[in-house]
Amino acid sequence: MSRQMRRGLKTIGSWGLSLLIAFLLSFVISTFVIQPTKVMGYSMEPTLQDHSRIYVAKWAHALGEIPDYGDIVIIDSRIDRNRTLKDALLEYPLYRLVTGKNQENVYWVKRVIGKSGDVITIVNNHVYRNSVLIDEPYLKEEMTTLKGRKITVPSGYVFVMGDNRNNSKDSRSIGPVPLGHVLGKKL
Repeated sequence: MSRQMRRGLKTIGSWGLSLLIAFLLSFVISTFVIQPTKVMGYSMEPTLQDHSRIYVAKWAHALGEIPDYGDIVIIDSRIDRNRTLKDALLEYPLYRLVTGKNQENVYWVKRVIGKSGDVITIVNNHVYRNSVLIDEPYLKEEMTTLKGRKITVPSGYVFVMGDNRNNSKDSRSIGPVPLGHVLGKKL
């Protein structure tokens, strides 16, 4: 093998290693640190608009932090199953770009209303946490309630709702969300 061919192979190997390191670094950053995402739908109006771009801080989730009341979080709404490493791989933006597969509409942007042990009561178009009316200046309009509800948030879960209560799928329909399905919070 000639010297020029060895030099060429060395250059290709160097580039390949650089690309591999860049890929792994971007995967770690988007999985555990920060990730851009797009709001899909109208459930968070007027706070967030359809197709708004937001950044999700994922380090809190990776470190096991519990979101606080009022935090805007990104959740995996498929609460009937456990999340796996495969889910993280399929959410990876570069994977979606290379494969052309778009993200399913199972990742929702919502606001944390209740945490473990809280009793959430929805009555007369208002939301109460532990019998105290929640001040919600961010709501688009008054919620219309068909019937009263009372939910105790189990340990290891949060209760989330959209700011556009009359146009939002949230914990009222899917139930409290396991903390493992909270992917991060909006920066």
